Amino acid sequence: MAIEQRVLDTIALSRDEYELIVSRLGREPNEVELGMFGALWSEHCGYKNSRPLLRQLPAEGAFVLTKRGEENAGAVDIGDGLCVVMKIETHNHPSAIEPYEGAATGVGGIVRDIFAMGARPVAILDSLRFGPLSDPHNRYLFGGVVGGISGYGNCLGIPTVGGEVVFEEAYSANPLVNAMCVGVAPIEKLVGGRAEGEGNLLMLVGADTGRDGIHGASGLASRTDPQARFDELRPAVQVGNPFLEKMLMEACLDLAGNHAEWITGIDDLGAAGLTSASLEAASRGGSGLRIDVAKVPRREEGMTPYEVMLSESQERMLITVRRRHKDDVVALFERWEVPWAIIGEVTADGSARIYDGDRLVADVPVEVVVEAPQYTREPVRPPELDEMQSLDLSALPDVTDPNRAFLRLLASPNITSKRWVYRQYDQSVLTNTVIEAGADAAVLRVKPARPGETNRGIAVTT
Repeated sequence: MAIEQRVLDTIALSRDEYELIVSRLGREPNEVELGMFGALWSEHCGYKNSRPLLRQLPAEGAFVLTKRGEENAGAVDIGDGLCVVMKIETHNHPSAIEPYEGAATGVGGIVRDIFAMGARPVAILDSLRFGPLSDPHNRYLFGGVVGGISGYGNCLGIPTVGGEVVFEEAYSANPLVNAMCVGVAPIEKLVGGRAEGEGNLLMLVGADTGRDGIHGASGLASRTDPQARFDELRPAVQVGNPFLEKMLMEACLDLAGNHAEWITGIDDLGAAGLTSASLEAASRGGSGLRIDVAKVPRREEGMTPYEVMLSESQERMLITVRRRHKDDVVALFERWEVPWAIIGEVTADGSARIYDGDRLVADVPVEVVVEAPQYTREPVRPPELDEMQSLDLSALPDVTDPNRAFLRLLASPNITSKRWVYRQYDQSVLTNTVIEAGADAAVLRVKPARPGETNRGIAVTT
């Protein structure tokens, strides 16, 4: 039976991609399976257009500890047995729709990627782009995004030490919101995001699951329709709870730093929620999995398996627990007062089987779903580029009043001080900040676990 185009549009899949799914499965996918493909084959999760470009960037070196794209974040050896763990990620469309929560949950998601590796977050940074502030809507977006970043980061007790902002007409009503987090960890304490070991348990920890963020990765973050009505997309923007994330962070760092032998991996439930976290973890571990969505704690009634698998409710992590250490891990999360639930287990056959109680609702090979197609697009030269490059600078008139011109330059939002932005951020919490935002880069000391262990520092910027 031919699938309707409106269904594919909802999950940002093309007709050709649907046919590729049918070919790989040898059958048509059901609703839950199609939703999982839509999420993991989105640009936001699958990088199907940008991955060929990213491969052109250097990714190996003597001090690089992780391979590109294989873990929740990148890690670099800084000496003295320590490493810096870092990641930057966009939250553009959510911030265009609901600027405060879009930016706040962008911060929350990037922080979770860092402590999922067993690294303690020591700095948050942001790189922002907005349209001219003469437009009231751009001012609304600007204030909401900065407020969301400060509100979430300050509550977590992590210094936000960057405040890079640029204003340009091209970003009117379509801001760029890039959130970055930097963490530090002993190299020997780094934790991967692998679900491996047949019979090991999948434990969901953190917030209950709701309907917020469904289609966030496929229908929102990967959306290209500029005419989409933002009011209709507002339910796809997640709502954050930084106080729960703080407890979740401390519990996961306790687990990774002191009891790593109890687990095989920690993964963040970010874009595509449980679908992305579970299948990517299984792929890294060369495993399969079995999940019962009926065991997922929910804060809303009547949620379908489709909604549970694609929900992007915040402040959730997936822990792969060695079966013999289940009681130990449960005791740890209860001590930190973080909710938990066992929702499934690791299997050895390479398939992702999703149940709703006794009813099988999805059965797909893990590698088929996580391997999104890749595209090499033909570059198109912007027509205005020729006009700009042909401008004769010598024909421009000389400045008649240098003082006035200088003052006009200083008044430009792109040159003037960004203090209004970064003064809203707590930059000194954790007492590691040596040079705060406003310089070319922020500088932080690396606090030693024991006196004399290290005297290193890091300079960070976006």
